[in-house]
Amino acid sequence: MKIDVLSLFPEMFQGVFGSSILKKAQENNHASYEVYNFREYSDHKHQSVDDYPYGGGAGMVLKAQPIFDAVETLRESNKASKPPRVILMCPQGERLTQKKSEELATEEHLIFICGHYEGYDERIREHLVTDEISIGDYVLTGGELGAMVVIDSVVRLLPGVLGNQESHMKDSFSTGLLEHPQYTRPADFRGYKVPEVLLSGNHAKIEEWREQEALKRTLTRRSDLLKKYPLTDKQKKWIQQWKNT
Repeated sequence: MKIDVLSLFPEMFQGVFGSSILKKAQENNHASYEVYNFREYSDHKHQSVDDYPYGGGAGMVLKAQPIFDAVETLRESNKASKPPRVILMCPQGERLTQKKSEELATEEHLIFICGHYEGYDERIREHLVTDEISIGDYVLTGGELGAMVVIDSVVRLLPGVLGNQESHMKDSFSTGLLEHPQYTRPADFRGYKVPEVLLSGNHAKIEEWREQEALKRTLTRRSDLLKKYPLTDKQKKWIQQWKNT
């Protein structure tokens, strides 16, 4: 996967792209990253990229010209079999979910636009981008941190990145439920013991325990997720039993 980022602060991405899983993904040719300062695409003599909003108001608005020119240049260099997804990081955008990350992980080329100032010229939103994404109902000073979150959530899903292809399949939200509790050695730490079933060697009972715990954790912490989750008759019975106790 090729990932291009447009930002006024490219240096913010150095530590993120040069560390941990994202670094390994690039070293193993699963992903490549390039960050461009879109100020370099400005046709203004002082490389200005913002201006006052028409109609008045506080703040400055990101101009359309530098962003259009930058994205069009990256599109022309695209060697993928289909056009890139152009993602605008914006608090008004679609809320990032695991499902969205899984969708983006099937693409070959992603372009992220990270803005600052009061907002974007609406023509960027209407005529250039394919997706608008928000990482939560709050406002940051720019789109860089949000883009880092999206990129991390997508790259870890690419085949071969995590080593074991099954590593992410039971992550929270991937199955529709929160992930079950995890334990490692020692079996007894300061008197806090690992559940006996996990030490039993009975894989069928272990899987049932994990399913129950994932369902119970989702019910108590994120019951809203169950509204769209296709509960089996067995799971419905468990929930009813828990409610009766």
